[in-house]
Amino acid sequence: MIILIFFLAHWFLSLFFQTFFLHRYASHKMFTTNIFFERTFYIMTYVFQGSSFLNPRAYAIMHREHHAYSDTEKDPHSPHFFTDVFQMMWHTVLSYRDHIKRLKEPEERFKGNYPEWKFLDYIGSSIVSRLIFGGLYIAFYVQFATAWWMFLLIPIHFMMGPIHGAIVNWCGHKYGYANFDNNDKSKNTTPFDFLMLGELFQNNHHKRPNNANFGAKWFEIDPVYPVMKLMHWARIIRLRKAYL
Repeated sequence: MIILIFFLAHWFLSLFFQTFFLHRYASHKMFTTNIFFERTFYIMTYVFQGSSFLNPRAYAIMHREHHAYSDTEKDPHSPHFFTDVFQMMWHTVLSYRDHIKRLKEPEERFKGNYPEWKFLDYIGSSIVSRLIFGGLYIAFYVQFATAWWMFLLIPIHFMMGPIHGAIVNWCGHKYGYANFDNNDKSKNTTPFDFLMLGELFQNNHHKRPNNANFGAKWFEIDPVYPVMKLMHWARIIRLRKAYL
């Protein structure tokens, strides 16, 4: 039971800060906040993504490229140019690495307006940090696992962020239905996206990329949007007025 709680907590907390901080804030600036809360969200993203921490600058640039070139050869992670999800993930890793090491100069329109914290970016992307988090995951399982099969979950902890991204990019552009014709292959994989906290409403999101609510129809529930509304009410963040 403890292992299940730990796994689900890591899954959803990592995913929440990926969609809330990296996607909706760093990539799209769907809300504003002060430097204190921005740094707080930065730290929480690092802690909960752990060994799979994703650099906000690199994430934002790649995501903006994805929107600009959705499902074309210039899309950094369209599933329609790879035979399987693992090839797509590897290509995404290589593109991400180029942005981390600044080996690739992004187009001017993709630059800027994303949070940067050089110290935490360096720590979070270091091998040492990733190994420490990996060691902590293993130690937790050694202490609390009650069956051998539980240890099979450990690799998911190691790669939590990229796994979330792969699910969204693969399924969200291959399976489901479309509310809008976006001139790409984006789909809404499910009408109630609890497992991926709204990220699988890709068709809606590509139609309205700066809308904080990824649901479009009355029955499409984006679990993160009410949380953002609550944070807006509490003055932790300020949602852009068009999307209140």
